[in-house]
Amino acid sequence: MKKGLEIKAPKFFQKHPIAKDIASLVVFVALVVVGTLLLNAYVFRSYNVIGVSMENTLHGNDRIIVNRVPVTIAHFLGQEYMPERGQIIVFANGNASGPITCGEQENTQDQYIIKRVIAFPGERVTVFDGVLTVYNDEHPNGFNPDETTRKSDTDGPKSYTSGEVDVVVPDGEIFVSGDNRENSYSFDSRNGLGTIPLCRIIGPAIFRIFPFDKLRLF
Repeated sequence: MKKGLEIKAPKFFQKHPIAKDIASLVVFVALVVVGTLLLNAYVFRSYNVIGVSMENTLHGNDRIIVNRVPVTIAHFLGQEYMPERGQIIVFANGNASGPITCGEQENTQDQYIIKRVIAFPGERVTVFDGVLTVYNDEHPNGFNPDETTRKSDTDGPKSYTSGEVDVVVPDGEIFVSGDNRENSYSFDSRNGLGTIPLCRIIGPAIFRIFPFDKLRLF
């Protein structure tokens, strides 16, 4: 017995081309959203700088890009990310409950804070007579970490550091400071913020993308 002629029904999207266009758009938007979330979580993030704590290196309303890749790799390997001395990093404020910003205001409620890495676990940090000094096994007599990061009088940490400090950095934490260390312009490890657990580090700043006339790498 011969089989009858089988007539295939047109596919749904052939019958409804508008539905096909809508579905394609939905898939495209979903891929863009997922891709953006992955990039933001594991590759790059951007932040606006708030306040004057990083002057003269960074200023309020500067927009920076933070590199998440080394943090992602370290966590993938089951390790904590350890930044380099002198790097500018963004980290989560463990006491924050306010809006997502990058800097610090009087209430110190910013979710993310930007500072410069000064010292590592086991190192001793002192501030006396306006001078910041780090002591470790390689430098038992101490050294000024700013000597390698201050590029000029208008770029890098300011030469005078206010306050009196004598602290040993605990295991798993780092000592950070703003570049504007006169008076109380920078809320950092010297004056109430304390040392920062490595697990809070978002990543190092690598590029300033705004203002456009001040683009620069870090």
